[in-house]
Amino acid sequence: MPSFVITEKCDGCKGGDKTACMYICPNDLMVLDANEMKAYNQEPDACWECYSCVKICPQGAIEVRGYSDFVPLGGSVVPMRSSDSIMWTIKFRNGTLKRFKFPIRTTAEGAANEYLDAKGKDLDSELLFTEEADGVTLRTP
Repeated sequence: MPSFVITEKCDGCKGGDKTACMYICPNDLMVLDANEMKAYNQEPDACWECYSCVKICPQGAIEVRGYSDFVPLGGSVVPMRSSDSIMWTIKFRNGTLKRFKFPIRTTAEGAANEYLDAKGKDLDSELLFTEEADGVTLRTP
């Protein structure tokens, strides 16, 4: 199910020109209604249900109804982000709560370099990263 904004909770990120959900949405679906100063999903059918907007919203105003393999029928899921982890709370329709805490990335934004192991490799060649020019495939542990 696509993300939706609870308008009573949304404050438009305090009147900025770009809300947190607009910044984080990988599909550019979240927009700000300038008249109401509320964010909304402009194209719910294109939503990936990635939970990025839900996790970043400072007001907790965005929700995604989970699929039945993730959240039982009639239940809800709410992620709460801290500086080092995300606490997922699943509420079952009988009121039972389950909480799971997972660490988040601790690498500073922009500091990750996926090509550190590529020293000496020709990244413009047609070979795969693990292939050598002589046709031998390297196996990494």
